[in-house]
Amino acid sequence: ALAGFISSFTSITLTVLLIVITVSTLGVNTTSFAALLAAGGVAIGASLSGTVQNFAGGLMILAFKPFKSGDFIEAQGYSGTVTTVSIVSTTLTTPDNRTVIIPNGTLFNGNINNFSKNPLRRVEWELGVEYGTDAEVCKKAILEILASDPRVLDHQTDGASDPFAELSSLADSSIIFKVRAWCKTGDYWDLYFNILTRLYNELPKSGISFAFPHLDVNIKS
Repeated sequence: ALAGFISSFTSITLTVLLIVITVSTLGVNTTSFAALLAAGGVAIGASLSGTVQNFAGGLMILAFKPFKSGDFIEAQGYSGTVTTVSIVSTTLTTPDNRTVIIPNGTLFNGNINNFSKNPLRRVEWELGVEYGTDAEVCKKAILEILASDPRVLDHQTDGASDPFAELSSLADSSIIFKVRAWCKTGDYWDLYFNILTRLYNELPKSGISFAFPHLDVNIKS
């Protein structure tokens, strides 16, 4: 991020210096030219106030480092991997390989969700099973599935806790279990989908049935 920012800034600065030196070499009075350049700079600055804000936003991003190149972030309604941070904008590559350019002023002044900042993340699932299911049997079966996956961490890892499964609510057509587990950030999505598939395939083998909305109709003559 810093390399791209410095490269853009240096390119613009050297271009201005090149113009001044070239004019001086041609024998033009650079004092008058400098005054003209300063006056033009004020006019341009007034018309490009948004660009100046984006420049300041870029400086703040580099100073406070809310993210770095390679981080996966969510900001301004977009999610993607940070590829470059230039003088006035930040470029993201979305999971479907689109390029999104966000002005730095808007980016820094808004909410930034950095999914790559911390080394560990907590994965969460919600399962709806039929009424009449033994809660303790269901809980034990879920925890056994989680414990059998080496990507699931426990309290022995700093920042993580043991896998969790508890009955959380009683819905209209099902009882809801809240399931949580900790893993490394890089394992998040693979673990999420893999455990979800295993819960669907293995819980029925323990006599646990998943619920679905249904309606009983009583007809009176």
